[in-house]
Amino acid sequence: MKTIKDYELASKKVLLRVDFNSPIVEGKIELNDRFMAHVETIKKLVEQKARVTVMAHQGRPGDDDFTSLEQHAELLNKQVKARFIKDVIGDKAVKAIKSLKDGEVLLLDNVRSLKQEFKPSTSNKMVKTLAPLFDLYVNDAFSVSHRSQTSVVSFPKVMPSCAGPVMEREVNAIRKIHEFKEPSVFVLGGEKPEDSKVVIKELGDKVTRILTCGIFGQFCLLSKGFNFGAQNKYITEELGYSKDKELAKLLDDNIKTPVDFGVKAKNERKDLLLSDFPVNYEIFDIGPETIERYCKIIKKASSIFMKGTPGYSEDEKFALGTKKILKTIADSDSFSVIGGGHTRAAIDRFGISEEKFSHLSLSGGALMKFIAGKELPGVEVLK
Repeated sequence: MKTIKDYELASKKVLLRVDFNSPIVEGKIELNDRFMAHVETIKKLVEQKARVTVMAHQGRPGDDDFTSLEQHAELLNKQVKARFIKDVIGDKAVKAIKSLKDGEVLLLDNVRSLKQEFKPSTSNKMVKTLAPLFDLYVNDAFSVSHRSQTSVVSFPKVMPSCAGPVMEREVNAIRKIHEFKEPSVFVLGGEKPEDSKVVIKELGDKVTRILTCGIFGQFCLLSKGFNFGAQNKYITEELGYSKDKELAKLLDDNIKTPVDFGVKAKNERKDLLLSDFPVNYEIFDIGPETIERYCKIIKKASSIFMKGTPGYSEDEKFALGTKKILKTIADSDSFSVIGGGHTRAAIDRFGISEEKFSHLSLSGGALMKFIAGKELPGVEVLK
């Protein structure tokens, strides 16, 4: 897979796909780590005197967070000078692209405002209009590379293409995890059992130990028939997950589930063993015995992948599992990849240096598919 280091970029017209998709709070776009990582890519291209046109999206048509990229342009301009055009493939966009000079940046509007974005083809109007205007296509958006959409998969088929720095770092880190240097450990938590199940299904026999926690750890136990009491109702009714017999069959001796939990009792933490359940309390963290067992395994690991937090770490009372596990990984000499927005936020909250980890992923669904060994269309097309 070629990268921008393989090209002479001075005076070249570059079409750059990034992922500026951001949280919207009270109508305002919030700056995030992924946004800033793409800003660094843009700055690199500007330093090399490329003529940069940026493609990005926000939300999906019909969703509340589907908006123009006008606010994104304002945030971008605080980091690097860039023009914004409220157009993607119309006359205004074409004229603006053609008028770019060396080292200048243009941000097009939301690519998902075009129907052609969802009908990938080398002959659709989006490709026919934009491809002839550029010398190079760069995909820096690993986080959307699991989607077969025009801005991700069609341009590389008709023009010189390569990976941007964000894409390159993500791919290289996960490929290193895939070496499965023994002993390898995966810590799977968070609130999306379906993502973690795919990893177990595809990699369960390759990873030395898989440590389940968070909602996923609870779901594993529930699928094996364990009755938590109130937490069963929360998982099945509020989250909408039902017992998974297939998952239960996948849970062998290498896949560890929690042996105790921290529950909320009268707004205080109370640690309970599995034998204490069922109870009318909801679970907010793994318990001290589980933390000790998991940390002992992590300390012996040569490579570690962690996605999702073990508990509700935003509340100090229930941050113990997340804090102890992250600090144990940080203090180890292992190669470590950390994924998930909540996990990354926890690292900041606990004041753990990001440099203590080998790689902090900026992706979600794409990361879990790639870690599970699935091919990502946006990555494959760059090979």
